[in-house]
Amino acid sequence: MPTNTETSPNDVVELNDSGAEFTRAVKKKTGSNFSQCLHCRTCAGGCPFTRAMDPKPNGVIRMIQLGLRKEVFECPTIWICVGCHTCAAQCPMAIDIAGVMDAVRQLAVAENADIFDPGIHHFHKEVIRSVERYGRTHKLEIMMRYKMIRRDWFSDLDTGIRMFAKHKLELMPSKVKDPESIRSLF
Repeated sequence: MPTNTETSPNDVVELNDSGAEFTRAVKKKTGSNFSQCLHCRTCAGGCPFTRAMDPKPNGVIRMIQLGLRKEVFECPTIWICVGCHTCAAQCPMAIDIAGVMDAVRQLAVAENADIFDPGIHHFHKEVIRSVERYGRTHKLEIMMRYKMIRRDWFSDLDTGIRMFAKHKLELMPSKVKDPESIRSLF
């Protein structure tokens, strides 16, 4: 994991100053020059989750450019982004949009910002725990743990059954050959 995405106590101090400080903190954390964003919306055109996002990724970039820290932290888009990098691959300016979203999530957590849906934060934690345990994600376990937290067992049961039938959900987790090398990252 690159060191420029780690969260330190200094991040919180920087974020409390001004909108310009927030913008600088995100730039420093990502190493990405998102001020070059053309707002062409190509990122949204490639994103598989864009229908659930409001605002779209370029809108989040614009809010960061304007230093709207509170609005960015409360924005659902930063939590809906799964970091697949489809947006970055599509971006004509080669902006690491997924990296920006990740950095903003980390800063929001560091500042204990209000998250629009605390359940989505729990989901992200379960993904990380799965990687820590197995070296990769075990989707069925992640989903079950998330469902336990939400106490929502049957709302998307049909989707789960279809995924299971297509072997997209495995009963047993697959593990990396050297799980200790992965655990050392945590």
